[in-house]
Amino acid sequence: MGSSRGGCGPDPAHLWAPHSALAGHHPWHLDHHGDLAQLVSLASEVQELRAQKEDLPKPPPVGQLLAVPSLPQMLSYSYCYVGLLTGPFYRYRTYHDWLHQGPAVPSLEPLLLRARPAPLFGLLFLLSSWLFPLEAVREDAFYSRSLAFRLFYMVPVFFAFRMRFYVAWIAAECDCIAAGFGAYPVGAKSRAGGGPTQPYPAPDSPEAGAATRYDYETIRNIDCHGTDFCVRVRDGMRYWNMTVQWWLAQYVYKSAPARSYVLRSAWTMLLSAYWHGIHPGYYLSFLTIPLCLAAEGCLESGLRSRLSPQAQQAWDWAHWFLKMRAYDYMCMGFVLLSLQDTLRYWASIYFCIHLLALAGLGLGLALGGGGPGRRGRGARAEAKTPPDKPPTPPDKLREE
Repeated sequence: MGSSRGGCGPDPAHLWAPHSALAGHHPWHLDHHGDLAQLVSLASEVQELRAQKEDLPKPPPVGQLLAVPSLPQMLSYSYCYVGLLTGPFYRYRTYHDWLHQGPAVPSLEPLLLRARPAPLFGLLFLLSSWLFPLEAVREDAFYSRSLAFRLFYMVPVFFAFRMRFYVAWIAAECDCIAAGFGAYPVGAKSRAGGGPTQPYPAPDSPEAGAATRYDYETIRNIDCHGTDFCVRVRDGMRYWNMTVQWWLAQYVYKSAPARSYVLRSAWTMLLSAYWHGIHPGYYLSFLTIPLCLAAEGCLESGLRSRLSPQAQQAWDWAHWFLKMRAYDYMCMGFVLLSLQDTLRYWASIYFCIHLLALAGLGLGLALGGGGPGRRGRGARAEAKTPPDKPPTPPDKLREE
């Protein structure tokens, strides 16, 4: 099945009800501020286009704007119904290419393939949230249970959290796929959020167009396998809300007022917390991530690099386990939201992840380890994948 055309009429027809009036009432509470992200991205790309015109010998980057859009075109892009409430983020060039793409873009088969795991994730969410309700953590009786039970409880809470967002983001991706939005030839090696990274010639005939293989990596917002089975905290962020992670890397991380990877990450996490709202739990959770990043970077360069290959495999399994527990721990702040509830729960398990991260940071520094920016490329590649798992294909790697 192919979409009959890329878009649905003239650009102004893509206007919809104001996003700010609807986003807070979306049942999945995804806190997607796509219009803001899109306009920041568009403003930056307009600046790049103008700078490019002043530097004619330099070839234009793949995916750059072709021309400065008019005000109606900007509004149409910002309020396009595709992804309005749930994302994913996409650049203006992705929107433009969708409006002008040909009729041969497949949508039915990719949609069914992408939607296939969603029913299972939905059932797992309903089951886990019923067996382990979040509200139990706010009750006094919960804190009379054993330490082991309190430690365990954050695992199913984060599991339910992941299942809920897996379903929501898969549905958002399917929304785009049904419209043929974000489809590019496989040879373009598209990146989530950013779009194509390699030039791709337009088909020169209907037959060539029908034979071209397409993917929807540009609007891919979640890698469920990567989120669950990557080894490091650092990589876990990249597989989650992937299009927004690209936006944060391009427009926040790279412009951070620091050179250190950890400090830049702290700056990015601070803005990401504000992006989600003003609840203290967001800030407590997001600002725990830089501490975990610093600890794992120091331990990898100071300790893992000294181990034998067999010991490194055992290390990676332990690292993966601790990575998941760190995200379990941080998720509690994200879902409990209030300062009192978050600190009460963390105190009941003795701030274990904070203490483990501080201990790991101290050990790594004592062994001469540095931050993530000082590790070699080889060490980075080795730590990305759990033992006995195939390495991530090159076209799936995200920007550092």
